[in-house]
Amino acid sequence: MQIILITTIAITVIGAFVGAGLVYIGNKFKVEVDERESAVRECLPGNNCGACGYAGCDAIAAAIVAGEAAVNACPVGGAAVAEKIGGIMGVKAEALERRIAFVKCKGNCEVTHDQANYIGISDCRSAVLSGIATAECDFGCIGFGSCAEVCPENAIKVVDGVAVVDRRKCVGCGLCAKACPKNLIELVPESKRVMVQCSNRDKGPAVRKVCSAGCIACTLCEKQCEAGAITVTGNVAHIDYEKCTQCGKCAEKCPTKVIIPPVAV
Repeated sequence: MQIILITTIAITVIGAFVGAGLVYIGNKFKVEVDERESAVRECLPGNNCGACGYAGCDAIAAAIVAGEAAVNACPVGGAAVAEKIGGIMGVKAEALERRIAFVKCKGNCEVTHDQANYIGISDCRSAVLSGIATAECDFGCIGFGSCAEVCPENAIKVVDGVAVVDRRKCVGCGLCAKACPKNLIELVPESKRVMVQCSNRDKGPAVRKVCSAGCIACTLCEKQCEAGAITVTGNVAHIDYEKCTQCGKCAEKCPTKVIIPPVAV
């Protein structure tokens, strides 16, 4: 009985010393956390998507408080979140237009076709790495939905062989763009509706053979644009969204109707 008592006392004393030591070490090396960091973190949507360029919401919150990132650095949160964070940081949040993912391909099953059967892993990146050209158009959407798998809002899905974005659900995180091995997805300002649905860089006759809805680099759109917002480079039309006035003249003249008119979205 005496041995048990001595053992109990010894364990208690050792535990007390260890506890006191841990408290001392904790106080000695503790890192002071700015209360604003927690407040900013609470304002963020919590997607941890990395669209801001940081590892996650905790990282961007710390960067904002440290002055390394702007209060409107979260593209998913938009103006509402930026305003709240600006209030915490005591600065005025600049307007940041929401961005929407856009797939630069119109190659659905009606305008182009497969030229080979792929029976490997049903993943776009795996299909590209296999070296097998499954579709007639080597620049088009593969259609295995790797972009849809990473979308946290279920805003993108494959319809008739090509990825399609639901603008109402998209938060502009950019995860789908990172997942696309062919770089077919870009983020465009929400207010911009005129867009080119093609990425084929071949010359017109070659494009015609593989897709009836591809850009043939005829430059009619470029000639129609009074703002100089659309140019044909690398055999495909590109839009400068800072210059585009959304007049839609380029879409009207496009012979393959690969340019989306402003009223169509």
